Amino acid sequence: MIEQEVPANEEYDEFEESCVHFLAISKGIPAGTARIRETQHGIKLERFAVLKAHRTAGVGRALVYACLSHPKLSDPNIKVYMHAQEHAMGFYAKLGFEAEGDRFMECDIPHFTMIRKT
Repeated sequence: MIEQEVPANEEYDEFEESCVHFLAISKGIPAGTARIRETQHGIKLERFAVLKAHRTAGVGRALVYACLSHPKLSDPNIKVYMHAQEHAMGFYAKLGFEAEGDRFMECDIPHFTMIRKT
């Protein structure tokens, strides 16, 4: 929230209690976080955040894999998607996601919807 200047009221929402949350720990220190949420469109991966000092250590990749290994996503027919920040699209593409639709803004940051390839 601080690095990207996203207000707390945009980050925390009414879905906090119903989501599955993930916390990455590196050498005993929280290094990253993510969550998955059931929506009317499928399962949405969201709220990915990795501390800058851990961004080249595979923490983001581990978080994506942890989310994808959750039992809620075991059915290959379930649509799995995310709203990826534009600068991170290449990262998610390497992990099996592809862009769908037009660029849009969330919290003044450009995003694209990305869908898990099946």
